[in-house]
Amino acid sequence: MSTSGHGDNRRQLLKERAINEVRRFVILFVYLWILFGLFVLNERIILRQQEIGFSSQGFAIINALVLAKVMLIAEDLNLGHWLGNRPLIYPILRDSLIFTVLFIVFHVVEKVVIGLVEGGTLAKSVPAIGGGGMGGLMCVAAILFVALIPYFGFSIVSRAMGPGQLNTMLFGNRARRLGCQRGK
Repeated sequence: MSTSGHGDNRRQLLKERAINEVRRFVILFVYLWILFGLFVLNERIILRQQEIGFSSQGFAIINALVLAKVMLIAEDLNLGHWLGNRPLIYPILRDSLIFTVLFIVFHVVEKVVIGLVEGGTLAKSVPAIGGGGMGGLMCVAAILFVALIPYFGFSIVSRAMGPGQLNTMLFGNRARRLGCQRGK
């Protein structure tokens, strides 16, 4: 094979990988944006009942963008590879749990940094998740954990079935022709 042929092949592989990564990012971003948007909507409803004004859908968009990228990096690190030979429910639940903890830690760090930058104390900067207390934290964690299961279920089952197979089963041959591959 000539050197130029090898270079063209490598460029094609890099292009395919970049397209796949962008596709994964967009899918994950939209999923997280919807999820976080629902959290913000719930908070808005609760605060409106208390006659407190609130309007922050920007939180949902920015956090979805940042956490989608963090999630892609963490997925590529394959933190739970030791569960590889187990039934697929194990990695689905493992990833949901890992990312639930990651999202909560990210939220706390984000609020603390913002609070400190704005001149607040560390104690006043720590957010009261779910209304405060261990019960509120566990409630938010449970909701987030359950909400992440469909994403990881689809992603992990799709990866196990092979590129495009699950999409073809769900959406027909058109998905295969369009090159939709998730979880790769």
